[in-house]
Amino acid sequence: PPPAYFPKNVWMNKGVNSSIDEIIARGNTPMNAVSFKALVDDNEYLVLDVRSPQEYTASSIPGSWFIGLDGQFAPWIGALIEDIDQKIIFIAPKGREEETVTRLARVGYDNALGYLDGGLDAWKEAGFETQQIENITAQQFIDGLSNNISNPIDARKQGEYNTAHVEGVPLYTLDNIHSDVNLLDTNKTYHVYCGGGYRSVIFASIAAANGIKNVVNVEGGFGAIKKTNLGTQKITEPTSCSL
Repeated sequence: PPPAYFPKNVWMNKGVNSSIDEIIARGNTPMNAVSFKALVDDNEYLVLDVRSPQEYTASSIPGSWFIGLDGQFAPWIGALIEDIDQKIIFIAPKGREEETVTRLARVGYDNALGYLDGGLDAWKEAGFETQQIENITAQQFIDGLSNNISNPIDARKQGEYNTAHVEGVPLYTLDNIHSDVNLLDTNKTYHVYCGGGYRSVIFASIAAANGIKNVVNVEGGFGAIKKTNLGTQKITEPTSCSL
């Protein structure tokens, strides 16, 4: 059976799709910054950034989604890109463009249509706008909960949250980002963490693409938070009991 994260119709599509060679050739097409920008401005195209979380937060194309190759790429592609026929253009680490197209195709996304030749350097040289996502350390996050951080978010899965979480921090699991983003206020600043710092950047990128511009990423996620000096903050864990 297909993995749970595969879109429901991917297996039907595979029988009628182009050959894998055609898909890779089409997706592995370099585009200069001007041509790329024209498609960025077209709502039919999703701009996917598959670099590292650190590279994405430092500088990225406004409206782009981060789903990095070096994390749980396939599961999150399948979970978050709801249209299997979505037209995709992308920014990849140099030399990993074909890998990106191939890995998209493996989970049914055959409409990758090209990548930004020269990456973000070419984009900047062309004079186009970039966005940045602020990062803070886990200790800064914990200290801030007692001061200026008023809208923290835990973006992990329900099971992880139930196992342990920072007391008072609500769960907005990444799986539900497309509906939950409507609950966020464009005028507020949110501080988001996940397990290790990968999913929180995905969350921040999709939130930004939906107008929630003030999202701060907690580096290292809950794994780093557990190693901090918690001070007055508490980590809630379920207590066991015997009958």
